[in-house]
Formats: sequence, C-alpha cells, structure tokens
Amino acid sequence: MSAGKSGTSVKPDAKARACRIIATLKRALPEAIVELQHRTPFELLVATILSAQCTDERVNSVTPALFAKYPGPQHLAKANPADVEAIIRSTGFFRSKAKSVIHCSQGLVELFNGKVPDTMEELTSLPGIGRKTANVILGACFQKPGIIVDTHVKRVANRLHLTTSHDPTTIEYDLQALLPQQDWTGGSQRFLLHGRYVCLARKPKCGSCVISADCDWDGKLMKS
Repeated sequence: MSAGKSGTSVKPDAKARACRIIATLKRALPEAIVELQHRTPFELLVATILSAQCTDERVNSVTPALFAKYPGPQHLAKANPADVEAIIRSTGFFRSKAKSVIHCSQGLVELFNGKVPDTMEELTSLPGIGRKTANVILGACFQKPGIIVDTHVKRVANRLHLTTSHDPTTIEYDLQALLPQQDWTGGSQRFLLHGRYVCLARKPKCGSCVISADCDWDGKLMKS
C-alpha cells in the first residue's frame, strides 16, 4: 500500500473497496462522534492528551474537576503539577500527562494568545502535540478533514489490508490515498469506534461485524 505522500498510484479497486467499507460503517454508525466530552477546543485538546493509554470513559470522569479548577489555558499554564497530578491520577502516567497538559497550555498562551489554532502546522508546534491529536482537533472542532490514527484505527486498517504499515503517519497517508477527503474525519472516527467496540484486539466480534464480507483478515473468527 502506498503512502499518501509517496506519489505511488493506488489501484481503483482498492479505493472502491475502501469506500464500500466506509459506506457500510456509515449505515451502522450514522453519527461518529468523539467520545471525549468537551465544550471547547481547549478542553478536547487536554482530554485527548489525557486519553493516551487510557479509556475515554476514565478521562471523562476526571475532566469536569480539572476544568472546574483550570477553565482555560491561562489557568492551566500556571498550575502546580502536583495539583494537576492529584486530579488526573486515575488516567495513568499522571506525572508525564500533568507536565504535558501544562506545557501545552503554556505554549497556547505564549504562541497563540491562549487560542487553540486550526492548522496542522500550528497545532503540532505545541509541546507534546502530534498528528493524531491535531487531527482530532481539526476534525471535531474546526470541520477540517483529518485522519485520526490511534491504536484502534491502526488495528482495523491493517486487518482490512488498507495498509501494511504500523507507523501512524504512514497509515494516515495510506488512508488519505484511499478515501475521499470528505470521509477522512468521519471515516477514521468510524474505524476507531469499530475497533473499540467490534474489532477488538484479543477477542474480535467477527460474527457480528457489519464489514465482515469485505474483510479477509487471516485471524477472522466467524463464531464470536
């Protein structure tokens, strides 16, 4: 599978298959929304940082208290790390995450006057922000097409043979080459949700998978 920036052509039948998969997932998941609760781009940015190696449900259980104490980047930028750690402890890796959200908030204040930017280049210039987080923000908050590649999307895309890579950026470009731009955000979010609830890592629910007909993964289980 070629990366989106490689210039290598993608076979038409591969594009047709990818679009068919997305169309099926659209029918199964008409509304593919980000499950991290947020009211502003800043809140989603912080929540996405906290979601690393943690469930969205767990993140959603701590962010109300976090944002009640630190409602904006100007407040979180000046936070005592120990105070932030105490609030987010249950999300795991709480010391490094506290540093990350504080440093990111400081970057927002120093570079963008406290406003979350709306371009990939500006978002990834913030401390600790990579392409995955940037694409979450671009799609959910600014309606700009972006392909999210997390552990679920990586697994689903590989099992469907839409990529042969395990590098998130390469997978992003591979999917860009296969999907129409208007399906980048919703399509990758549907892959994410499909991986989270159906195409599980250890015990995939292949028997109830709506895209099973388009899946020729070697490990497919027809009884699940």
